[in-house]
Amino acid sequence: MTAHNFNQAISPLEKGLGAMTHEFTCASIAALKWNILREDVSLPVAVLYEDNLLHNLQWMQEFITRYGVKLAPHGKTTMAPKLFQMQLQNGAWGITLATAQQTEVAYAHGVRRVLMANQLVGKENLAKIGRLLADPTFDFYCLVDSSENIAQLGAFFAERSLRLSVLIELGTKGGRAGVRDSAALTRLIGELANWKGVLALCGIEVYEGVLSTETEIKEFLQRAIQATTQLAHDHLFDRTPVILSGAGSAWYDVVAESFSIADLGIPLEVVLRPGCYLTHDVGAYQAAHLDIQNRNPIAAQMKSSLKPALCLWAYVQSIPEAGHAIVGLGKRDAAFDAGLPKPSLHFRPGNQLPKSIPESWTLTRMMDQHAYLQFPQEEDLRVGDMVEFNISHPCLTFDKWKVLPIVNRDFDVVDLVQTYF
Repeated sequence: MTAHNFNQAISPLEKGLGAMTHEFTCASIAALKWNILREDVSLPVAVLYEDNLLHNLQWMQEFITRYGVKLAPHGKTTMAPKLFQMQLQNGAWGITLATAQQTEVAYAHGVRRVLMANQLVGKENLAKIGRLLADPTFDFYCLVDSSENIAQLGAFFAERSLRLSVLIELGTKGGRAGVRDSAALTRLIGELANWKGVLALCGIEVYEGVLSTETEIKEFLQRAIQATTQLAHDHLFDRTPVILSGAGSAWYDVVAESFSIADLGIPLEVVLRPGCYLTHDVGAYQAAHLDIQNRNPIAAQMKSSLKPALCLWAYVQSIPEAGHAIVGLGKRDAAFDAGLPKPSLHFRPGNQLPKSIPESWTLTRMMDQHAYLQFPQEEDLRVGDMVEFNISHPCLTFDKWKVLPIVNRDFDVVDLVQTYF
């Protein structure tokens, strides 16, 4: 069978956001009987392992359920509507996104609850959300942290007789966006009062990932709880239950622990937003997950871990020196900001099964389309062999691929996932 390049597969279908969904079904892809190890697919290729995806979905949902909180996974990690639907079908409250354009993509693929963990700024961005809010079934929230932004939002949506739900973002000195102190919060609340009926205050949001220690994070979370309590006491929220949201992919256990035991005397909906758990990695998020298992009793009780579900396969294309191979994989294919990809499996076409790679094999450098692989000289590695690589930081690997195959444990392609970056 002719080797297939997945990034070219959808070019005839790119007539709209739903093109691939309409043309490619799981059954039709499986019927093609493509297999990674039989070289039915052009390499390099990023693949998603079906078993590990399902395991990670179930692991996180169990963790969230044990704390009695909600999950709105951050969709910017994958920008893959098919994966959004998997997360929603497995119990997610909604999908978190970062921009109006990402929100538009999610809506076009059936997502009807979005928490945009960002400020909504700029004429066309406001217009995009305004068009979506014309659908009464669309439940949308964005963040505010300044009187200026609130005035802009209020004027825009009042003119169009639309109502926008907002969360106040709290921030930390030297950190990212967010209200820094009580004086700024008071000014913000004052401006919100000018837009009653237009801007609905629905809760409080934080992003704790800008802080580096558990102590700092817990203090920040307590500040969020106190602010929520005060605003509730003053009857300033327009939603019941009130939303209290936080958590990136490294400290979600601390956020779950702090927010789930908060007794504010009001109905509360705690929404966590990790994104990288779905595919996990073998770098930064693996280290963070080990920390979670060591410090969090519920994670420790679950007796299992998240598993890497996103890998890349590439060919050895040159061995110009003993122990030094050039692999057809580069910065155009995989993230490199949080560590280089790690070789994990070695396969020679025609053999039955791949072999695990020892730690003595390592990438030392990546260029645009080439990677430098060092390996022991006594190892049997040849041009044309295939090597699988695990990655660190899935966000910056996903955005390099239009299409990723989902493969089963036999390396058969059982489905395709399209991204929209």
